[in-house]
Amino acid sequence: MDTLEALRRLFPGKVDTSPSERRRHGRDEGYPEEGEVLAVVYPESVADVQEALRFAREKGLAVIPFGAGTSLEGHLYPLKETLSLDFSRMNRILEVRPEDFLCVVEPGLTRKALNEALKGTGLFFPVDPGADATLGGMAATNASGTTTVRYGGMRANVLALQVVLANGEVLELGRGVRKASAGYDLKDLFLGSEGTLGIITRLTLRLQPLPEHIHTLRVFFPGVEEAALASYRVMASGLPVARLELLDELALRALNRYLQAGFPEKPALFLEFHSSTREALEAESALALSIMREAGALEVEAAKTEEERRRQWEARHQAYWALVHLFPGHRFVITDVAVPLSRLPEMVRYAQGLLEEMGLTGNILGHVGDGNFHTLVPVLPQDYPKAEAYAEALVRRALELGGTCTAEHGVGLRKKKYLPLEHGPALEWMRKLKALLDPEGLLNPGKVLDIAPSSRYS
Repeated sequence: MDTLEALRRLFPGKVDTSPSERRRHGRDEGYPEEGEVLAVVYPESVADVQEALRFAREKGLAVIPFGAGTSLEGHLYPLKETLSLDFSRMNRILEVRPEDFLCVVEPGLTRKALNEALKGTGLFFPVDPGADATLGGMAATNASGTTTVRYGGMRANVLALQVVLANGEVLELGRGVRKASAGYDLKDLFLGSEGTLGIITRLTLRLQPLPEHIHTLRVFFPGVEEAALASYRVMASGLPVARLELLDELALRALNRYLQAGFPEKPALFLEFHSSTREALEAESALALSIMREAGALEVEAAKTEEERRRQWEARHQAYWALVHLFPGHRFVITDVAVPLSRLPEMVRYAQGLLEEMGLTGNILGHVGDGNFHTLVPVLPQDYPKAEAYAEALVRRALELGGTCTAEHGVGLRKKKYLPLEHGPALEWMRKLKALLDPEGLLNPGKVLDIAPSSRYS
């Protein structure tokens, strides 16, 4: 019996080997190469995950967990014969406990589906990457988004995990409480591990009360450096900002064409304040506007209705696709970096100046309240190496300024080469942890870091 026939018999009705699905599960949104997995398995329980891992160990196959396929750094590209575990059938909400501000979910549930289900509870889950990613995938990459400046990313909002190790063992990590000091925090080891240490099969998530009062602004500036300086001054003021996003003129031009948004085509900060009282909200917003005018703001627009506010943030989340549609026939080099807040204006100035110096068109966009921004550089295929050189120079500059090579996209394949610069000798201890938990290199091999497969499982 061949491998695929054995797999179909083991998982009746849960295996897809069609060429289209094998290709879809062998690529992500940002990596230039595409591969094909051997087969796609759709687990419906923890037992299915354990059985798939047992099968992979016996057959010498790699295993890559798959959520929505929206990652950007080559996380899903198979480097050897691979089973893709697609969690779209493990998408249930297992428990909602409004009195404890938490819920328990399966990894294939998307963030939008969760918040839709939470309507009527007075609570929401705040982490909002642009894509409608799955919550398991968001945990695996330690995702963040526009609200991270106030509510934190996945690491701050995951209370507990259930994880299946490569040898099939099931671990329960963390507790459904706000804080704990009982032993080593193994839960956080798996957040951001990109499917290389274990497979997440259940998450306990922290929920937040819906804000009583919201004020949403768009503030336009003569240049991106002035906008970045204003964002730093707002953060330095101690104002409780809920969202603080930078969009350059290229992003706004793309959004105007893609969504007929009608925005002024000047660099902008999109801001939002959440408060429990209208008086506090008005005072905070007035102070923020004063700071921005001192930094050179040209124009201010306020979202006057809930629908306008929704459209503003939907536009921010659609910025990537708007830019893709603005440059048909191009390939895109996307990177994200973060630096200490005080160095943000300098880093933005460097990113913009380097685009001009290298003769590239590019977009600067991001969560500047966190010191994090993205660049998206569209190029014709023959100029792809030039755009990659730009991204590498950007990362190296961020590291020189005390920042990180990736704030929220993760490492995958593309950013492995920067980890020695960022982590030094600590990288070897990461390899030891990988070798301890996955000695055969079964789980998403070659991503984040490399190990030499060694001892067999007992």
